[in-house]
Amino acid sequence: MYFTSQRIFTLIAGLWVGGFITVGFVVVPILFSALGDRQVAGMVAASLFKIEANLSVGLSVVLMILANYLVRAGLNQYRIIRWVLLGILACAICAAFILIPWMSSLKDQAMMAGMYVMESSWASLFTRLHQVSSGLYAIQSLLGIFLVWHLSKK
Repeated sequence: MYFTSQRIFTLIAGLWVGGFITVGFVVVPILFSALGDRQVAGMVAASLFKIEANLSVGLSVVLMILANYLVRAGLNQYRIIRWVLLGILACAICAAFILIPWMSSLKDQAMMAGMYVMESSWASLFTRLHQVSSGLYAIQSLLGIFLVWHLSKK
């Protein structure tokens, strides 16, 4: 039973981490290089990051519950995994419930004023929020790589 739970845990974690790394470091850069309009690429990327952040909140909670089950079953190697998942969850919560809505609000305010956010008076704030968001995404990605690496040990 525990072996099956471990395999399910590893499968979910691997697909999830692979997915958000692919979105952030392959799909979004391709969007910006392939689409001629940076505004359109930015809107598509924002939608992808919103979906990824919400998915990360949900999956990290599910995996933390499963990790707690495995620790209670005596598999102590999942103790550190819970901390890694907590870090990923913190990054995802900041993105999903603070940064993404704030950045979206700035874009909406600029659009209501008839301009793009980077042409508005909110451009510098948007840039700072984007930098913080990118940093959190990088931290989340590194934690995800560590998670999958740790799970792949025999």
